[in-house]
Amino acid sequence: MNTLTVLQNEFEEETNKVRKFLEIVPDDKLDWKPHDRSMTMEALAVHLAEIPGWPDMMIHTEELDFQTSDYKPTTVKNTTELLELFETSYKKGKSALKKANESALDDRWTMRSGEQVLLDLNKYEAIRHALNQITHHRAQLGVYLRLLDIPIPGSYGPSADDSNF
Repeated sequence: MNTLTVLQNEFEEETNKVRKFLEIVPDDKLDWKPHDRSMTMEALAVHLAEIPGWPDMMIHTEELDFQTSDYKPTTVKNTTELLELFETSYKKGKSALKKANESALDDRWTMRSGEQVLLDLNKYEAIRHALNQITHHRAQLGVYLRLLDIPIPGSYGPSADDSNF
């Protein structure tokens, strides 16, 4: 099995789990956050919905510089818009991984804010980092949902909310 196949399989597994979490984000709690220093539910969920599109950016660029890019997080009004954003990101990431050239994964990719380098990885490592971000932020969203007493789906097996657990 080649590296791209492994990345494609993991991408599918992780995005299928993310979709289940995003589907249960309540429309009336988008402004909610568990702590003053925490992101709002909307900011966290949007970030999680955008990450599946990162492989496309990572494969087709050499860097992301937050000081010079025109990136601004998407705003959503409800869960329907959140899921539309996720599906767009998912399709973009899936397509990029399907069309990618294995040898391009060795090329460098950098995330920076001006002179401050936040990440300097090869493209394989950068995509793996994005997949790790999906896992991390999905777990964060699970905590938000749990604190609101919303049953959460399992990720790597049943959750405490699954009836058979």
